[in-house]
Amino acid sequence: MKTLSQSPHDPDFVQNPYPFYEQARAQGPFFRWSDYNMVCTGNAAACNAVFRDRRFGRETPAELAPKIPAHLAPFYAVEAHSMLELEPPRHTRLRSLVLRAFTSRRINALQPEIEALSHQLIDALPAGGFDLLKHFGQKLPVIIIARLLGVPESMSDDLLKWSNAMVGMYMAGPADPIARRAREDRAIAATESFVAFMRQYVEARRQDPRDDLITSLIAAEEAGEKLSTDELITTCILLLNAGHEATVHTIGNGVKTLLETGHRATASNAETCIEEILRFDPALHMFTRWAYEEIEVMGHTFHRGDQVALLLAAANRDPGVWDDPDQFQPTRPIKPNVTFGAGLHFCVGAPLARLELQTALPILFQRLPKLRLTEAPTYGDVYHFHGLTRLLVQAD
Repeated sequence: MKTLSQSPHDPDFVQNPYPFYEQARAQGPFFRWSDYNMVCTGNAAACNAVFRDRRFGRETPAELAPKIPAHLAPFYAVEAHSMLELEPPRHTRLRSLVLRAFTSRRINALQPEIEALSHQLIDALPAGGFDLLKHFGQKLPVIIIARLLGVPESMSDDLLKWSNAMVGMYMAGPADPIARRAREDRAIAATESFVAFMRQYVEARRQDPRDDLITSLIAAEEAGEKLSTDELITTCILLLNAGHEATVHTIGNGVKTLLETGHRATASNAETCIEEILRFDPALHMFTRWAYEEIEVMGHTFHRGDQVALLLAAANRDPGVWDDPDQFQPTRPIKPNVTFGAGLHFCVGAPLARLELQTALPILFQRLPKLRLTEAPTYGDVYHFHGLTRLLVQAD
């Protein structure tokens, strides 16, 4: 197996990781990324095989579970109840209960609100040039998830700040130990504030049920099982952090791509255009799995305790699946991609993300037909996420 070196902090990689992905794919289905000391794949078939094989999972094998430093205990206390990090039977129970509340009916009912909010945010845009991420991309998803959960929209700035700090724990860490500790401290402070806020709202909804997701999660029951308060809190935090963070980046990456390629999102091409945005430049580039037993995938044998990184953005440009994969084609026929994962851990928020994007972006381009870039967009050093620092545009 070929070993490749590529710092995730390298400025050229941050701005365009795709040449490295192509170099890696040329080595075969798997390669070792020395900077992570991990076997990786950007092969679409290999990613799908690992995603769908129950012999791989997110939960760390018990004998390899690291000792959690005392100062990080609050963060990992939340992670301990996260569907994202669990395997059956706990994952099965949690996901089943969450899906009883997070229904397609509830999600689809949000479309008029997404439409109205899109128009409100566009009406409030500053005159002249502005940062589309700040005034539109960040606001829309966090306000919608606040309304869905049933928490005050006035808290959206705090929710955004807490989410950003917590998600920072998943990014490639700074080498400097002082900077790393500062990032961890920000994440812990955000976790404690977020947990305290959500605990207050969960208890309030137990006493005063409303027509919101928190109330539905409290009421969800299967075979006599209900979510505990800690599970409820973690689920609400997960829905906000995972759902909103990816959607913000996807709005930014998508509008950037559309403006750079001279295309527009419209009501008539919304479905194919959004799927192409999700394929072409997704917000999440790496997701990892543990092997739970010896297993062979496309010529490589994994042993219990081996970890594999699935390079989602690379798999989405696999020429074995897509013709001209490096070309953005908003009317490209839809094929399954791995942006939202696959198998047991397929993202529960995918329908909401798609609805937000398919609703908001056509409205944005209809309302702002002269929208154009005023500065070359730059991506932030946030791997294994992939998103812009800002998106400066002009609409007239």
